Amino acid sequence: MSQAASFSAGGARGAGAGRTIVVKIGSSSVTGAGGGVDVSAVAKLSGEVAVLREAGHTVVLVTSGAIAAGWAALGGGPRPADPATLQAVSAVGQHRLMRVYDDALAGLGLTVGQVLLAPLDFAYRQQYLHARQTLARLIDLGVVPVVNENDVTSDDEIRFGDNDRLAALVAHLVAADLLVLLTDTAGLHTADPRVSPEASLIEEVAEIDHALECVAGGAGSDVGSGGMASKLAAAKMASWSGVETLIADAALPGVLVSAVTRAPGSGTRFRARQRRLPARKLWIAFAVAPAGTVIVDEGARRALVDGDASLLPAGVLSVAGTFDADQAVEIAGPDGVVFAKGLVRHPAERIRSWSGRRTRELPQGAAHEVVHRDDLVVLT
Repeated sequence: MSQAASFSAGGARGAGAGRTIVVKIGSSSVTGAGGGVDVSAVAKLSGEVAVLREAGHTVVLVTSGAIAAGWAALGGGPRPADPATLQAVSAVGQHRLMRVYDDALAGLGLTVGQVLLAPLDFAYRQQYLHARQTLARLIDLGVVPVVNENDVTSDDEIRFGDNDRLAALVAHLVAADLLVLLTDTAGLHTADPRVSPEASLIEEVAEIDHALECVAGGAGSDVGSGGMASKLAAAKMASWSGVETLIADAALPGVLVSAVTRAPGSGTRFRARQRRLPARKLWIAFAVAPAGTVIVDEGARRALVDGDASLLPAGVLSVAGTFDADQAVEIAGPDGVVFAKGLVRHPAERIRSWSGRRTRELPQGAAHEVVHRDDLVVLT
């Protein structure tokens, strides 16, 4: 059976000893002191990828660094913040970044294939299938896919925001067995190790809860867009996809082999949930920022949580925020606790005016659901 055949039938789980591993490396780990691509770091990573490939595993790389590489090529200085400049800089840096990967992997007898993805590739079934088919075919041809966000054309309102979330979605896309998030720290600690000498490494996490998210804190280096909080969010996404995740230090010798063999001290490992969330619902739950909140009564909360129902206007108590149709909103119970997220079918003002009204009281010809069950994810 070819890798593509096993992949399309459900991933490497059915492909004998070989496993499918998605490896994401952050900007801070592939960027040198001068701001350009760190050739030695990419060479180290490529060597470890080659070792896994020799052992019969499939590896998909998700890399950051295009903006850092482009900005260094343009003279460097303080990193720009406006989206138009960042997109232009990414266009300058993307091929420079890929050239380093191509040189490093080609020297090890491996061929690289660049894959640029946008959030909508996961939101719409046909685009999702095209992306999955492309990755499957690359794997079947023996190519190492190197994935990055399509920064050059992505709308800033619908970007992933960082490649940690992209990596989690790719792990879902290829039905990976393991997601490895490589960064410049050893993993998640009990406190920030940069300021607390008592901080210790958390080696295994069974379930990601609010307390753990508070421990993760805010952003990391000023080179990349993600920090430990975004890695924890990605681990949660992967867990809900049925994919085990490891956050580990990119500089650790043999880190990828340690990740696969579950060596002690290799990083922070997050267990996978048994129930896989479909790709589009994964995108809704974790990759789209909410534009507002819809507060519902207890009856509606029970219907959504226990009954796999759509949210109707009759169960709406109030609306917070201003949003348009098709935007994401959080859904909270009468106690204010958020328990679900979804894409609304109507703008905020219409939902406010319809709140508490029965279906028979609504205008005919309009969609009566506030959030259809196909666009809704229960988070509890």
